[in-house]
Amino acid sequence: MGRLDGRVAIVTGAGQGLGRSHALLLAAQGASVVVNDLGTGVHGGRLAQSPAQQLVDEIIAQGGRAVASTHDVSNWDDAGEMIQVALHAFGDLHVLVNNAGIIRDRTLANMTESEWDDVIRVHLKGHAGPTHHAVAYWRSRAQSGKAVSASVVHTTSAAGLAGNFGQANYSAAKLAIVALSRVVALEAGRYGVRSNAVSPSARTRMSLAVPGAEGYLKPPASQQLDNFDPANVSPLVAWLAQGDCPATAQIFHIIGNRLLVMSMPAIVHELRAEHRWNAEALDRELRNRLVQPLNVEEFIKC
Repeated sequence: MGRLDGRVAIVTGAGQGLGRSHALLLAAQGASVVVNDLGTGVHGGRLAQSPAQQLVDEIIAQGGRAVASTHDVSNWDDAGEMIQVALHAFGDLHVLVNNAGIIRDRTLANMTESEWDDVIRVHLKGHAGPTHHAVAYWRSRAQSGKAVSASVVHTTSAAGLAGNFGQANYSAAKLAIVALSRVVALEAGRYGVRSNAVSPSARTRMSLAVPGAEGYLKPPASQQLDNFDPANVSPLVAWLAQGDCPATAQIFHIIGNRLLVMSMPAIVHELRAEHRWNAEALDRELRNRLVQPLNVEEFIKC
C-alpha cells in the first residue's frame, strides 16, 4: 500500500516542471490526483497541447488515478470549479498543492503595471483562490462532524526570502505567500487543516528563464546528485501530503539533498533606549549593527 492511498490531491501548474514531478510522485504513492494546468508558457502564452491531459494519460498508464483541470487558478470562480472537479471525480479532497506561476522579469523602474499585476495575480491570487475554496469545503466537513486531515502546500521561493534583482513582482508575491500560509495555519488549523510553504531550488522553465541561471542550474557532467532536479523536491511535498504529517506553519527550503527549516523573521539585535529613540541614539546604536542580506545565490549556497 502507498503512503497516500485514499488521499485526493490537487496540484496546480502540474503540466511541467515541479508540478509535474509532484503529481507523478503523489500518484505513485497512491493518491488520486487532479492535474491542473492552464496550458500556458512561462511568460503566460498558450501552449499548443494540453500538458495537463498528457500527464493524466501518463499517470493512468502507470496504474494511477488522475483527471485533468484547465481552470485558471487566478480566477476566483475557476478556482472553485477546480475544487469541484476533485469532489466529482474522487468524492473528496485532502491535499492542495499550490504551484502554478509565471514570470515577467524586469527591474521595477522599467516594469509595466500589467507585468506587476499579472505576476501578483497568478502567484498570490492563484494561491489564495484555490485555498479559499478548499478551506471552505474542509470547514463545512468539520462543522458537520466529519474528521478532516487536510494539507495545503504553498510554493514560495528564495527570491521571496532573499529578494532577487529584476524580480520585484515575483519576489513580492513569493514572500506574501509565506504570510498567506501562516494565516491559513492560524485560521484553518481548528478544522484539521495544515498549511506549509516550500521554497524549491530546481531547474524548471521558470528558473531557466532568469538571465544567467543556466550557469548554476545545469545538470552535473558526472553521475553525482543533480541538485536542481525537480524530483528532489517532491518527496517533501508527498510527506506534507500525508494524513499523519505533523508539520504546519513551517517554511522549508530544499536544494538537492539539503533541507533547510526556516524561521522568519528572526531577531538579530534587541536594543533599548532610556526613553524615546532619537536620531543621534539610533545612529550610534544601529550604524554597526545593520544586517547585510543574502542574495539569492548566497542563500542557495548557505
